[in-house]
Amino acid sequence: MVEWLHSEGLTSYEDAVSWMESRANAIAAGTAEEAIWLLEHPPLYTAGTSAKPADLVDPGRFPVHISKRGGQYTYHGPGQRVAYVLLDVGKRGRDVRAFVQQLENWVIATLDAFNVKGEIRDGRVGVWVARPEKPPTITGAPAEDKIAAIGIRLRKWVSFHGISINVEPDLGHFDGIVPCGITEYGVTSLVDLGRPVTMEDVDVALKCSFNAVFGATPIS
Repeated sequence: MVEWLHSEGLTSYEDAVSWMESRANAIAAGTAEEAIWLLEHPPLYTAGTSAKPADLVDPGRFPVHISKRGGQYTYHGPGQRVAYVLLDVGKRGRDVRAFVQQLENWVIATLDAFNVKGEIRDGRVGVWVARPEKPPTITGAPAEDKIAAIGIRLRKWVSFHGISINVEPDLGHFDGIVPCGITEYGVTSLVDLGRPVTMEDVDVALKCSFNAVFGATPIS
């Protein structure tokens, strides 16, 4: 079974990483169940393994944490639902690409519960929404905004880190970085899109769509 955990208030990034590493080791050893941990962080930036120093535009604005997850710079903060995903990918097919696609599909299914169409774009990590009401980008491409980020790490075939969905964060906080190294497009949230959604609403949608995407238990 997958254990669902939920933390009220704001969880420090250091505490979250420490717990994830311990739980991932226990899952790999067969002494703990898989887990999904839902939480919020205080305002902070994380630098993934591909982060470029020039993409940290305002280094003094919020704490910056070096992360061993894949990807570049991301922001976490209040109003953003972080879901840390600790699953045994070794028992779920040992296909990292397919696992990342499952994470994408999970986000898309969650957004669909609020009539928001999330989409994947080649060469751009995360989940995006079209913004036809906004002017085209400087290259003439249709406007799109990022609504969710995805970044994982595997240890002994157990995943940790995971996804973040913008519910109602302060979108101005993203200005201190180039999110995921992408300058041409912006960021948005469910509330920014006109959906009066609460964090609790998102949690329900995440739980309701999880089994359809991942299955309740790993394959033996």
